[in-house]
This record gives sequence, structure tokens and C-alpha cells, in this order.
Amino acid sequence: MQDHLTAVSDQVNAHFEQILSDIADSPISGAMRYAVSGGKRVRALLVLESARLHNVDSARAIWPACAIEAMHAYSLVHDDLPCMDDDDLRRGQPTVHVKWDETTAVLVGDALQSLAFELTMHPKGAETAEARANLGFGLARAAGAQGMVLGQALDIAAETSPDQLTLNEITTLQAGKTGALIAWAATAGAVMAQADSAPLQAYAAAVGLAFQIQDDVIDVTGDSASVGKAVGKDAIAGKATFVSLLGLDEAKRRASDLVISACDALSLYGQEADTLRQLAHFVISRRT
Repeated sequence: MQDHLTAVSDQVNAHFEQILSDIADSPISGAMRYAVSGGKRVRALLVLESARLHNVDSARAIWPACAIEAMHAYSLVHDDLPCMDDDDLRRGQPTVHVKWDETTAVLVGDALQSLAFELTMHPKGAETAEARANLGFGLARAAGAQGMVLGQALDIAAETSPDQLTLNEITTLQAGKTGALIAWAATAGAVMAQADSAPLQAYAAAVGLAFQIQDDVIDVTGDSASVGKAVGKDAIAGKATFVSLLGLDEAKRRASDLVISACDALSLYGQEADTLRQLAHFVISRRT
């Protein structure tokens, strides 16, 4: 799986270099390049693999693959700001507002969000105008007040609430904050091919939740040097997480069960979906 992710990362990095070279040099363009560098590229891999399953050319699929990475990068840049999670470290490097300043970080996030939609709707991406429109509409829903932003808002509200979130409430929160963009990525290939996305939607729902549970596990068991960002902040803040509510062992078991469900959802595709199955297992084995 690491070989797959490395290959995807090389593709994404090369495509971003081509795209961002068209933007005039400025503090914004430099910070945009910085923000989209690094990372595991799990979301891009989901796009490219779902496209391959539906016989969509990788030269077309790379556009929405980079789109979701741009959208993800924007969310991280804004999430790291002092008014949000107030983090100084991301992917082992200073966060954008630390390396530059808060104003630059806000503008970089705005620019990356706009870039995500530009790439999603690019005529070299999905072959038909209808598919591009559906991708754009889906991304807007996944990233906005019914998806990621809703999840972030619920997360922030929980920090000042006198009552800890229940397990169902955390699940709902994470379905937006983490799961919505993962679901968009996993179903992008089906949308591009105008095919049934239900099996990949089921896969993504399980993988997205497993991903977040593993993040909670890493926050408890990891260290900042290897993880590349601050850890243990949720425990210090007294926030409810899957680990705090279920316990470490039960949280790990829950994540393993979700991986089994994710793999079962891919039965329609047979061995062609083995990379997605490997990715599901990778999600709960990672340490960063």
C-alpha cells in the first residue's frame, strides 16, 4: 500500500506543480505550494482507484484527485489557525500561519478551496458536462454546511459544551468532518462514469469512520515527533472521543469491524478492488 500511495503522491505532486506554475509568484502562491505538499494522499488514491474500477482514464481522474487534495489542504490550513485548533505543527512542518502569518493562511485556504472547484470542473477532468456538474455539486455538499464545515462546527461547539458528546453524536460529527470528503473521493470514479455509486458509498462510510477512530487511537498512543503534529490535545481538553468513550481496545476492535464491512461492500468488483481493500486495512494500521 505504501508503494501505491507513493506512486499517487508523485502523480499528484507533478500535477500540482503544473497547475500552480500558472499562478504568478506571490506569498499566496508560495504558501499554496507549501500547503499542498506532503500528506498520505489517501483521498487522491480513492479517486484514482474508483476511476480505474469504472474504466475512467487516469489522465482525467487526476483532476478531481488533485481537487480533493486541495480541498483537504484548505481545511487543514484553516483548522490549524489560532481561532480553530491553534496548531503550530502539521505534517512535521510549521503550519501556514506560523511560517507566514494568519492573514496569509486565511487567504491560502480560500484560494485552495476555489482551486478545488476549478479542478473539479476542469474540462480535462470528467468527460461530460453532466458528470463535471455532479462532481462539483457533490463536492460543495461534502465540504459545506451539510458536510465538513458542519462537522467542524459541531466539534468546536463541543469544546465549550458542559455536556460531553455521546457516541452517536461523535459518529455524526465525524461523518461530516472526516467522512464527507472521503465519501466524495471514493465515489468520484462512479460519478465520472455516471455509474451506480452505492457500493463505494457504503465502502467510504465504513472507511471514513475507521479512519477517524484510528486518528483518535493515534492521538492517545502516538508522539508528536513521529505523527508530525501535536498529540494528546483532546485528552487535555477533556473532549469525548471514540477512545475515551469506548476504551482503547474496543475502539480498535470497532475500527477492525468497520474495515471488514468496507471490504464486504466491494464484493461487486471482485479482485479489481483489492487496492481499495488494502487501503481499508492500511487506514487502521497507520501510525501517523
